[in-house]
Amino acid sequence: MKRVFVLSFLVIMQVFSLSMHAHAKGIYYMVKEDGSLCITDIPTSRKYKPYKFQKSINYIRNALVAFRRDHRSVEEVKGIVSGLCTKYGVDKKLVMAVIDVESGFDAAAVSSAGAQGLMQIMPETGRDLDLDDPFDPSENIDAGIRYLRYLLDTFPDRRLAVAAYNAGPNAVKKYGGIPPYAETQNYVEKVWARLQTYE
Repeated sequence: MKRVFVLSFLVIMQVFSLSMHAHAKGIYYMVKEDGSLCITDIPTSRKYKPYKFQKSINYIRNALVAFRRDHRSVEEVKGIVSGLCTKYGVDKKLVMAVIDVESGFDAAAVSSAGAQGLMQIMPETGRDLDLDDPFDPSENIDAGIRYLRYLLDTFPDRRLAVAAYNAGPNAVKKYGGIPPYAETQNYVEKVWARLQTYE
């Protein structure tokens, strides 16, 4: 049933994208908790995800994976984070802020670069962390916190550790600070802004 729904979704989005192409700046979609699909060109919530039709096997595979996963509530994630942060000695407010910015608490999130799950872990990093299922919330958060612990040990300045989570530790070492990448600089500011939410 879910497979049929996903394939139908892809067909709908292709037709919708063709009809909207002439006047829409972009197309966004959201799947509600009851399974209903919302499509718009004017997103009114961060829960809406940008949609771009791509004729690639990887895109369809990722879409199938995504629709088999649940959007996780903040409280559910907070429960997982709390125990693991105690275990690894990492500030849970920082981890919650990172998850918020990375995936918006979407356990099925897959970035255009291939980062996966709640803490948006790249496949090669996941292998280094012995992450078996990047879409399992507990496994993904455990691996993400362990990686963040490593970065905090490497860069005592928390802002640099967060910058390294986004751009990689080598980039931070190369520039001796937050790399001059607009994406990374915006990322650090977003994480710091979210910290206030989880005080």
